[in-house]
Amino acid sequence: MFGCQEDYRASQVPTAHSLRISLFSSSGLCGCCGPLRPRYKRLVDNIFPEDPKDGLSKSDMEKLTFYAVSAPEKLDRIGAYLAERLSRDVLRHRYGNVVIAMEALDQLLMACHSQSIKPFVESFLHMVAKLLESGEPDLQVLGTNSFVKFANIEEATPSYHRRYDFFVSQFSAMCHSTHQDPETRTRIRVAGIKGLQGVVRKTVNDELQAIIWEPQHMDKLIPSMLFNMQESEDLDRAGHPSTPSVAGQDGEENPAALAESCFRELLGRAAYGNMNNAVRPVLVHLDNHQLWDPNEFAVSCFRIIMYSIQAQHSHHVIQQVLNHLDTNNKNTPRVRAGIVQVLLETVAIAAKGSVGPTVLEVFNTLLKHLRMSVDFELGEDSRRNSSTSASSGRGKESEERIVQNAIIQTIGFFGGNLPDYQRAEVMMFVMGKVPVYGTPCHTLDTVKIGHHGTKRIQTMLLSSLIMVTSGFKSKSMAAALPPPFLDPLFSISLMEDSELRQLVFEILHNIIDRHDNRAKLRGIRIIPNVAALKIKREKISKQDVAFMKKHGQQLYRHIYLGCKEEDNVHKNFELLFTTLAILTIELANEEVVIDLIRLSIALQDMVLANEENMPMLIRCGIMALVAAYLNFLSQMIANPPFCQLVSKVIELRSMEAAFLLPEHIFRDKCPLPESLDQEDRLLYFQTADMAECLAGPGYNAERLSIPYVPQVTDLDRLSRRKSFVDTISLQVDIVSNSLPDKSQLAEEITFETLKKAIDTTGLEEQEREKRRQVMEKFQKAPFEEIAAHCESKANMLHDRLAQIFELTIRPPPSPSGVVSISSGHTQHQSVPVYEMKFPDLCVY
Repeated sequence: MFGCQEDYRASQVPTAHSLRISLFSSSGLCGCCGPLRPRYKRLVDNIFPEDPKDGLSKSDMEKLTFYAVSAPEKLDRIGAYLAERLSRDVLRHRYGNVVIAMEALDQLLMACHSQSIKPFVESFLHMVAKLLESGEPDLQVLGTNSFVKFANIEEATPSYHRRYDFFVSQFSAMCHSTHQDPETRTRIRVAGIKGLQGVVRKTVNDELQAIIWEPQHMDKLIPSMLFNMQESEDLDRAGHPSTPSVAGQDGEENPAALAESCFRELLGRAAYGNMNNAVRPVLVHLDNHQLWDPNEFAVSCFRIIMYSIQAQHSHHVIQQVLNHLDTNNKNTPRVRAGIVQVLLETVAIAAKGSVGPTVLEVFNTLLKHLRMSVDFELGEDSRRNSSTSASSGRGKESEERIVQNAIIQTIGFFGGNLPDYQRAEVMMFVMGKVPVYGTPCHTLDTVKIGHHGTKRIQTMLLSSLIMVTSGFKSKSMAAALPPPFLDPLFSISLMEDSELRQLVFEILHNIIDRHDNRAKLRGIRIIPNVAALKIKREKISKQDVAFMKKHGQQLYRHIYLGCKEEDNVHKNFELLFTTLAILTIELANEEVVIDLIRLSIALQDMVLANEENMPMLIRCGIMALVAAYLNFLSQMIANPPFCQLVSKVIELRSMEAAFLLPEHIFRDKCPLPESLDQEDRLLYFQTADMAECLAGPGYNAERLSIPYVPQVTDLDRLSRRKSFVDTISLQVDIVSNSLPDKSQLAEEITFETLKKAIDTTGLEEQEREKRRQVMEKFQKAPFEEIAAHCESKANMLHDRLAQIFELTIRPPPSPSGVVSISSGHTQHQSVPVYEMKFPDLCVY
């Protein structure tokens, strides 16, 4: 070294060779290059000890930091030189120096906050990329930790040109690491998740970095997080605990928990316009990994989504799931059921906040898929009938039932969690989809699916309506039961299917029972002490009084007709009793009480007359229903004479005719009588006795003498059918049967018929009695009942006149032809002029 200095002094002028040696030789070999090297390089070189195991030199690092803070314009050169050294050390596998270089970079980043830090950051990111590109797990974890520290630094000004595409791709690849060593694999995955979390934190708050929400980045970010969350669930399902990992010096960490935390943070930062790009990769991941069946992980993911995003963005998620359900409409039933169950979770959470404009769209889509599921089930039934394999068909049917039950549960749960004003709209919407004769039904073509399919859809939609109406409280019955909802509901109550009628009455109970008394009235029985039930009730409002005046006769008529259905079972009578009791509690004033007693007496008279030859079990069931209700009513109105009268009849029945009481007739193997003795008046409730008990202020007992006669309308007659499809054949039968048969016109004349024609005794007396009853009815009957009676007669008169005009009125003949309609096709029949018949005044 001293020789070199002497040669330098002797020559005074350095040669090119000596200058080259002094510049490029190491500092340890030639001391002459020390003064010529820039100071920042000397300071950087000094932080590296001779033995990398000694670690970073703190005193030299403090000098470098002080220099960088004092001369911030040198930061870019310091960063470039550190990057050069780090690249060289990585290539030469000097990992000790690599760790020292990254530690120095971290300290410089934390200490310097100036405008000149941006070029330095570029060098820093370049060095991190070098570490991530290396195949060494330790270097990848080291680079990730440095990047996370950098991500936590808030920069004063945004970066206009910096991009993180490489880091998103590299960190996502690390999240899917398949290293052979489980501990190393876990460390790499944890580092990848932390890196993605750093990218999210660095970019989502920067308006200039909105590119991170683009699909190409979301398609890498979100599947990487879901993959690690899924791995943990698979281990838990298999019965293995999650493997703890060591990442750097952070201790034990779970990749699944870290991934879920990052996933929540990403969704929480999603803005209005980024929701679709954030949710779509989740659906794609669930499809690719077949996670809809079983769907525990899918449900867990969407719970995280719904609780992480802002409440006003919930309808975006619901819309995405609905679109995905439409996309998979031809997938397997279990996949569709899994998607519907996920939709149930999303709407259950969204219903508590803001659902947005998608309320009716949700129901419309679900009803569409319900119809499709019924079509698939019926198609499978037809194929099963034509094939020999019955077991596979039953399996397919049960799978479609899973889809249908999931849809019903979703409709009911969603509707049940909506506010009352929205729930009323949903009730109307769902009822509009139920196939009922006389109402338009655009989405459900019941002719194609037949009787079985129609009944399935009716049952499922009514079941969903029960869930929607559960807990529904309306201050006014007119608002809760408008005619567009009430009319089709009552039309279904007249169908010859006991299950459908049960569903109708349960819906009515949910709507009418506003004080939750239904549980106290469950089961048809003779209640000894109604006061012990502690029934809640309020004074009937004027709006409800007006509702009963308008729709009361309609309610009574359908209860009357529903009682005499031959397929009624124990549950039907229980629901009928509950309906009468709830009407008494919620909507009964003095006038309604009289009407309900008239209805009860009419039911008793119908059983005794037995004009329709009803089975004995149904007759005794109606008698038991009347007894149970009058016992309840007498105690509710607190009329002691009336209570004593009812109790006396019930006690006598218990001793002589127990089959007329609900506790006996609805018991298994209850002995039935061959006939009911009408002469034993003490076993039945007499109108005159009840009128005497109710005589006095408050009740118009004179109206009890007017027998209740339900006015059956044409719609009621057509509604009493087995299915919606049968109405087509019914209409054809009506047209064919309307034509008179010649064999029926010729009546056989016998001696008895001639005797009846001659004998006119008693006809005048019968005519007078009939007139007296008509006069009394029009004087004392309610206006609504009289109006319904007149309206039905007017409708029948108009129908007869229309038939007569159709048969008699014909267009005049014309040489151009006569238009006739047969089998739905128009035909023209030409009439020659010489065959035409003209009036006499026209012939000369």
